[in-house]
Amino acid sequence: MTASGGQGPDFWETSSVLIARLIADSASLASNLDAARAALAERGWPVAMAETVRSGSNAIEILLPEGEPREVRAILDQAFPDSDLILSDRLFQIPELFVSDMDSTMIGQECVDELADYAGIKPQIAAITERAMQGELDFAAALRERVGLLGGLDEGAIAQCLAERIAPMPGARTLVRTLSSLGCHTVLVTGGFHQFADPVAELLGFDRVVANRLDIADGKLRGGLLGSIVDSSVKASTLLEEIERLGEGAHSLAMGDGANDIPMLEAATWGLAYRAKPAARAAADGWIERGDLTAVLELFDVLQSEWVLD
Repeated sequence: MTASGGQGPDFWETSSVLIARLIADSASLASNLDAARAALAERGWPVAMAETVRSGSNAIEILLPEGEPREVRAILDQAFPDSDLILSDRLFQIPELFVSDMDSTMIGQECVDELADYAGIKPQIAAITERAMQGELDFAAALRERVGLLGGLDEGAIAQCLAERIAPMPGARTLVRTLSSLGCHTVLVTGGFHQFADPVAELLGFDRVVANRLDIADGKLRGGLLGSIVDSSVKASTLLEEIERLGEGAHSLAMGDGANDIPMLEAATWGLAYRAKPAARAAADGWIERGDLTAVLELFDVLQSEWVLD
C-alpha cells in the first residue's frame, strides 16, 4: 500500500523526505496544526502540504520536504500531545511483519501483577514492575525477583487470573486479524509468561509467541523460570530474525509501552508506542494516545471495509 492523498511516488521522489500521519481532536486540530507549521518553519522546514489521507479518513497527512526526523518528531509531539501519530522517512505500506509486546499493549493488564494479587502481594510486585517498565531497574533481575515472590502459589491461580483479570485492549483482535488478512506475519513477544501469552495469542490471532515460562511442579509455582529470559535484547533479536527470514526489503512494525521495548521499537521500520512510558514514547517513530488499537490501521490507511471485525 502506498501513501495516498493525491500524491504518488513521483512527488515523493522529488519533493518530500518525511511523512507524518496523525489523528487528533477535531476541535483543536487547526490551531495545533498551525502551531506545528510555525515551529517547523522556524527551523527552516516548511510543511509541503496537509490533507486527509483519503476522503472520509480520520487521518491527516503532513509532508515535509526536509527536516531531521528526531527534531521533527519532538515538534509534533509537543504540538499534538494527545494525538495518534506516526512519522516516516519512506512511503507507508502494510508491513510484512508485526511484532508486539503483550502486557499493557495487547492486553490491559500486567500479568505478573495480577497473578501476585492471588498471592496477596500485588502492591509490592506492582511497584517493582513499574520501576522496571520505567527503565529504573534491570529487567531480568526485576523479573526474577517478582517471580521468586510467587513461589508456592497454586498453579490454578493462573487459569483463574486469565478468566477473571486478563482482557484484550480495545481493538487488539481487529488489529492483529486485519494485519494477518493482509499478509502480515504477526509475533507476540513478551517478558511475561507462556502460560498467559499462549492463550492471549490464540485469542487475538498471532502467528508466533516468544515468552518466558514459569517453573511449575506438583501444582505449585516454584518461584523460578525455565530457560533464558525474554528481555529487551531478545525482543529486538526476534524482530531481526523474522526480518531475515522474510527477506531483504521486508517492512516491520513494532509496538510496545515500556523501556524494555525500546530496542525493538528502534530496530523496526516503524516503532509505535502505545500509551507508553516516557522513555518508550521518546524512542518510537510515533504513538497511540487517543484511540484504541484500530488507530494503527487508520494511520496505515487501511480502509474500514478491509478490517476483520470481532
